[in-house]
Amino acid sequence: MTQINPDRTAGTIAIDVCAQSNGQYLCQISSSLSDRPNDTMNVYGQTKEHAIAIALENLASRYRQQAEDSQNIDWDAVEISDSGEPIEKRYHVILHYERIAKDESKFEAMHNTMMGNTVVENAKISIIEIDPDIEIEARGLSKY
Repeated sequence: MTQINPDRTAGTIAIDVCAQSNGQYLCQISSSLSDRPNDTMNVYGQTKEHAIAIALENLASRYRQQAEDSQNIDWDAVEISDSGEPIEKRYHVILHYERIAKDESKFEAMHNTMMGNTVVENAKISIIEIDPDIEIEARGLSKY
């Protein structure tokens, strides 16, 4: 039986995209970095690029969750310095929101998604504590 090394840092991500008879595309994605051997995800998309994007997002979501879970951080814990002041830490906050929209145009789909706070309220949020010196570029609006 093959031993799985949980600290393995080298591996491959395999992507296979197949056209389906209905005009959609099936994307199969697997990672040799997974802690589950022969772990393959199957997703469908409108185009091959759409299928790949969904598959990669699903894989990224799985790894974000593993990174967050591995830290085992108490959500409410506040570390206090010797002087009694709270110690601020640095976090990589990743907000992911998806929805299926039925709208008149691409603009309307975007506009109706951005209305109100439903994006933030219904998003999957990953919060990973990071080293203050790590170079991570935030793709959103705010960068600290």
